[in-house]
Amino acid sequence: MNQSQDEYWMYHALKLARIAWEQGEVPVGAVLVQGDRAIGEGWNRPIGQHDPTAHAEIMALRQGGKVLENYRLLETTLYVTLEPCVMCSGAIVHSRIARLVYGASDEKAGAAGFLMDILNHQVALQSGVLAEECAAMLNDFFRMRREQKKALRQA
Repeated sequence: MNQSQDEYWMYHALKLARIAWEQGEVPVGAVLVQGDRAIGEGWNRPIGQHDPTAHAEIMALRQGGKVLENYRLLETTLYVTLEPCVMCSGAIVHSRIARLVYGASDEKAGAAGFLMDILNHQVALQSGVLAEECAAMLNDFFRMRREQKKALRQA
């Protein structure tokens, strides 16, 4: 993939992250691409679905598996706005995704290179695509949440 294609799909993932925000979830979006088409997409939904595994990446992988009718998601690229956690990185390895592209690094839970790398060189990695836009969305969301909590305490 070239840079413009990576940015195109990352902008798509950012749109999905916005859906998560609107639903009160941490704004992370993911899109799974094979060739030039999206075969899976997701946004964070653990709160709304009462499911700790309902991360954006997992949702996109599940949908992609159904589309391909296979748990092996060969020759696919996963675009995600935030560096995957340990759970999601493990799922990425097990699904045999060819390539992972993420935006913002996760200093607290990143498992694709920031804190640790469990991808074991099995997955081609591209980090930092639209990193500023991805990080800004997360920072704005958490700033808003802190302000809401502060307002509640003052009320």
